[in-house]
This record gives sequence, C-alpha cells and structure tokens, in this order.
Amino acid sequence: MLKSKKIAGYLTPGHRVHLVGIGGVSMRPLGLVLKGMGMEVTGSDMSASLSTKELEDHGIPVAIGHRAENIQGAECIIRTAAAHNDNPEIAAARAAGIPVFERAQAWGEIMKSYKNAVCISGTHGKTTTTSMMTHILMEANLDPTVMIGGYLPLLHAGHRVGHGDTIVLESCEYCDSFLNFFPTLAVVLNVEEDHLDYFKDLRDIEKSFHEFASLATFGVIANGDDPHTVEAMTGIDYISFGLEEQNRIHAANMAPDWRHFDVICDGKCYCHLDMGVLGRHNALNALAAAATAWMMGIPGEAVSHGIEKFHGAGRRMEYKGKFNGADVYDDYAHHPDEVAATLEAVRSLPYKRVVLAFQPHTYSRTKALFGDFVRELRKADQLVLAEIYAARESNTIGISSQDLAEQIPGSVYCETLPDVTAYLKESVREGDIVITMGAGDIFRAGEALLEEQA
Repeated sequence: MLKSKKIAGYLTPGHRVHLVGIGGVSMRPLGLVLKGMGMEVTGSDMSASLSTKELEDHGIPVAIGHRAENIQGAECIIRTAAAHNDNPEIAAARAAGIPVFERAQAWGEIMKSYKNAVCISGTHGKTTTTSMMTHILMEANLDPTVMIGGYLPLLHAGHRVGHGDTIVLESCEYCDSFLNFFPTLAVVLNVEEDHLDYFKDLRDIEKSFHEFASLATFGVIANGDDPHTVEAMTGIDYISFGLEEQNRIHAANMAPDWRHFDVICDGKCYCHLDMGVLGRHNALNALAAAATAWMMGIPGEAVSHGIEKFHGAGRRMEYKGKFNGADVYDDYAHHPDEVAATLEAVRSLPYKRVVLAFQPHTYSRTKALFGDFVRELRKADQLVLAEIYAARESNTIGISSQDLAEQIPGSVYCETLPDVTAYLKESVREGDIVITMGAGDIFRAGEALLEEQA
C-alpha cells in the first residue's frame, strides 16, 4: 500500500481512471481534482447521494452499485480503503491486469507537484485544523488546493482546486495511509489510542506518527503538551506548540473561555486570535494552524483574520436548528477524548441540560475503549445511545450499545435512529442543548427531529 512510482504515469491529462467508492469524503474531492487535472474520471458507489450528484454535475459518470463492467475502458483503478480484493470491480481489474492503487497513493502523487505540501495529522482535530488552515491560506491570497474530510462553509465543499503552489490535506493514520504522502510540512496535533483494528497498541501508533513526521522535507510542528506526541517525536527535530510556555509557539493572555489569546512565537507576539469556536481543544487546533502559518512566513494579520472568520466545519458542533425551545447541534466526535472535549466546551454555555444522542462508531473501537466511553458519556445530563455504526466492520465481537447503556445509569438505548428521534421528541425541553454525536449517520436523527417541528 505504500509509495509506488508506478502511479505517476497514470495521473496525467488524457488518461482514464476509475474510482471505486467515489462518493466517500476523500474520494469525492480526489475525483474532482483529477478531473481538474484533465483526466477522464469515472466512479462507482454503493448508493446515490448528494456527493455522487455533485460528481455527475461536474461531468463525472457515477455507477450505483459495484459491477465488473463499471471499469470498462479504465487504465487504472483507485479505491477507497473500504473496497477489498473481493469487490467485483477490484477483482475484475486484477484479473485484467489493470493496476489498482490506494487513494492515499494518488493524493501523495498529486502533492509532489506543490512547493508547499502541508499535511495535518492527529488522532483528533484534523478536520478543524485543516479548515482553519484553509481560512488562513485564503486570507493570505495563496490560492491553495485543499482536501478536508468534512464540509467547510467557506468552500461550500470539503475540497478546493487552487492554482497556487500550496496544498493542505487532512492526513489520516488509519492503515498507515499518511505514509504515502510527501509533506514539506508535517503537523501532529495529538497521538492517542485509536484504530486498534489495525494498530497493535499505542506504541505501534506512535511509531506510525514518527515515520510520518520523518517524511517532512521542510519542518515538523507537533503538540508539546501531549506526552504521546512528544514520545512519538523522539529523535525528530520539531517545533513544539501548546498552551504551556515551554513550547516555542504557545498561548499568552488566555481568556477564561479559551477563545481569545495571543500567539507567541520564539518569544515574540505573532498575532492575536479571537476564535469563533469553543473549547480548549480548539485553542490547541488554532495554535497548530498559527504555528504552521508562521513556519510558512504568512503575516500574522492573515492568521488573525482567518481564524476570526472560521466558525466551524460541517459536523463539528454544527448548529442545526431549534426544537421545542432547545438548540440542536451535530458533532463528529467518535473517540472518548473527542467526546470529553466537546462536552467540556458545551459546559461553558448557559444551557439547563446537555442531551446527548451518541452513536458509537465501529465494534472494534467500542470494545477497545469501552471503559473510556462509559466514563465520558456519563457526563451528559441525558444520554441516548443509538446502536453501533458498523462502518467497515461486521459484528464478530458480539457487542452492542446496550452494553454501554447497562453501565451508565439513566441512559436510554434505542435500536434504530427513528427510535432515537422519537425519544428526543418526547423528552427535549426548552433550555436544553441537544447534540447528535458520532461519525456515522446519527445526524439523521437530529434532522428528523427538526423536520417534526417544521
């Protein structure tokens, strides 16, 4: 799966490429970028969606369902991580001798043509920090190419095809995919236990981040407040950022709500930040973005203006509307640390109750981090648990959200999303904040709740 020189010969104008799983959050922008490079692009996905419609609107044919005939005429195949060798299209390509590449290999090859390739990694905060960085780069008129694993209102999309010499990408550690990249600047936000269906343990994860950081040709920016990140960076020359003063880039004059502070770089004030998002975790994300901008020589004014205009990425504490006098938000958090960060930020707001509808993401993560989930989910005033979102897995473990509910007094288990919506409809009251949370389709429960009132 790691770097391959072969793909370079296929990603040129006029060649035809077929993307398996083209509707995915990083596959869709990849298809659009390749189309913008002058390639002939086709794709397939399991179901029609707004994503596949967007692709078709841009002249990319999308077949619904995976069938061998879909790859006809393709000179190479690029697949999502969820498409395995038994996928009909992958199997047909292998039988026909058509090369099959991973999406990360394609992104890696694309970024080689940019002077500045900023790769933002970390167990948490990648989408938000990449979005913040996009705002800064746009404010600095650098006309960047962007790949975000979510929706950014500024772009009306999760991607952007620019004409400048800078590309910024969200860089995921799962299956070591970011080791296919060619960063000039590597950013490491944090390192925690996750994706234990692939990694053996935390030490294995730290090793992967170490290898990623070692790929950077210009510099590495890493969280000096996070002991696991510091451990992962052993032997690597990096610039540390954090809230503590011992970091080369740190915060000063921090407001109690974490939203207003100065950024100090090598002892001098680089810029002042007034954030449009909440929480200590977002202060760290903003520091990482500011550190990256400082390394790139971007004026501090562009950082200040860019961060001030950023009010969140899609599904990152995204305001959805009001129901029965309560505010309804949606959040992508799916790891215990992310749950903790979001709930901590919400506690600073003047709501009477925090009503959390949580959908665990993958059976393996739920089992591996079960105790941590119980500890953090208990902090909601009212917890509604949807069934686990399978994603790429089958439930060979025999685990259910009901197991979590049994360990959390007062929580409610709902077998289906309509059950979640029905419970919220009966229980939510004025003064509540309702958060639908998870990396799956739990947002549909909140949207259905708002439709009930419409």
